[in-house]
Amino acid sequence: MYVRGLSSEVKNVGFISTRFQGTDGVSLETDKWITVLEGMGFDCFFFAGLSDWDPERTMVAPEAFWEHPDVAEVQREVFGTTRRDESITGRIHYLRRLLKVQIYEFIRRFDIHILIVENALAIPMNVPLGLAITEVIAETGIPSIGHHHDFYWERPRFLVNSIPEYISMAFPPKMHSMAHVVINSEARKSMSYRRGLSSVVIPNVHDYHSAAPGIDEYNKDFRKAIGVADDDILILQPTRIVARKGIEHAIELVNRMKNPKAKLLISHKAKDEGKEYYERIVDYAKLMNVDLIIRPDIVGAERGKNSDGHKMYSLWDIYPHADFVTYPSTYEGFGNAFLEAIYFRKPLMVNRYSIFIQDIEPLGFDAIVMDTYITDREVQQVNDVLNKPEKTRAMVDKNYELAKEYFSYNILEQKLRTVLLNFGIVGHE
Repeated sequence: MYVRGLSSEVKNVGFISTRFQGTDGVSLETDKWITVLEGMGFDCFFFAGLSDWDPERTMVAPEAFWEHPDVAEVQREVFGTTRRDESITGRIHYLRRLLKVQIYEFIRRFDIHILIVENALAIPMNVPLGLAITEVIAETGIPSIGHHHDFYWERPRFLVNSIPEYISMAFPPKMHSMAHVVINSEARKSMSYRRGLSSVVIPNVHDYHSAAPGIDEYNKDFRKAIGVADDDILILQPTRIVARKGIEHAIELVNRMKNPKAKLLISHKAKDEGKEYYERIVDYAKLMNVDLIIRPDIVGAERGKNSDGHKMYSLWDIYPHADFVTYPSTYEGFGNAFLEAIYFRKPLMVNRYSIFIQDIEPLGFDAIVMDTYITDREVQQVNDVLNKPEKTRAMVDKNYELAKEYFSYNILEQKLRTVLLNFGIVGHE
């Protein structure tokens, strides 16, 4: 896939997404790609509708964010129905043209040589943005990588729509100058089947060659802040409160441990996923007599102060205090929390969701594995791990070495080099 017209030096990489902010999965993985690409000698720049990244290297176009009022109105009108009004078509193309102008300006302003599109061509959260990106790539022939984290066909709410021609055009597009990257083998198969497109699997990764942060002066009082004693057993569920995370299983596990010192902490809040599941989890914990801790008032994306002036702790402050990690998800695109638990050398229980079965389990990780539901076996295994430090140490050390081999930054660099070579592009080291 060599592309004509490349300058002799390909150095500036332009990332495009709806947002680069906070700790959502796309932003976290993009940050890892940036670290590796900069280590390869590239300079990285960013285009998004919402961003808290380096303003000197970022161009913000408000209409690129899916919650922009004009975009949100279009999204409401085109999904859940099979017909659209002519006026909606006009609005889509108005926004497409507006975003195209801004993407062209982004390319000119930062002299972009290659684009990396983060999920904006996989899932139609912002239809005009996807169309604009596709047209810019078609008109310029600029080398591009579509980094696809999840697809529209994986989300029921996108399946009924009045824009089938736009979906076919841009989500994802078939372009001579675009390479496609997915995060798991199932996505590679489904994109081939549904779109006739080949892709490269680059899994989520972590920096296993750097030591994990531990307990320090800032976070040493975290247990006290959430009302957990030093000799309590802190079970960490490091996810958002959404139904596919299977948090009921974590609650059931703690109940069946029959240990009054066991406490369950959920690290993230529900955000915009709705209150119903949150209320179900809270009620279920009461029903199961489980001490459930949810503290979004002091747990956030990073260290700092909340609106009341109280100390805020990050997820990296929580992990060192955890005794055990639960990850009973029913579906995941890959499994960042799995990699994080291994990074902090924590024992964990994981459900056999489909991507785990295909891409992670065959590698031989030593985790307590549940298959759809909790049994006495898993409960006994958790209690054994918590009561046998030597066994726990052997488990977490083995997992760390396996993760370093299969999911480290070195693996990401090797795979990125392969993708870039499709365009005849190499690093600058």
